[in-house]
Amino acid sequence: MPRRAPCARDITTTHSEIDIRDRMELLHFVLAAYGMTFIIIHGHIFNKIRPKCDAWGGFGRLFRCHLCMGFWVGVFLWGISPYTELFTFEYSAVNAFLCGCIGAGTSYFLSMVVDDFGIKWSQKEVNHEET
Repeated sequence: MPRRAPCARDITTTHSEIDIRDRMELLHFVLAAYGMTFIIIHGHIFNKIRPKCDAWGGFGRLFRCHLCMGFWVGVFLWGISPYTELFTFEYSAVNAFLCGCIGAGTSYFLSMVVDDFGIKWSQKEVNHEET
């Protein structure tokens, strides 16, 4: 599948439309990375095949860590980008690494902010002991 260069878009497309398209591609990538990471780490469907943490010389921890799995999901999504219309990335080692980092960072951040019941909300109690 041939790749389109950013400048090869339709001549009638304005810069604001390009910005919106690029932002939507990034949003699609972030949501796909988070969704796939969440399903792999927490999905009931993978319970039987998900390795234990101490399996494979500790390699099983990869399947319990949002940062670790998010990185590899980001690299995977970069690899399949020519086959989807949601997002497109040029094939280079730098882009693979950056997609991995974006996948890891956003998956970890969203896993810290959102849980099964919505947005996480916790308050720490402050102990004001008088001396």
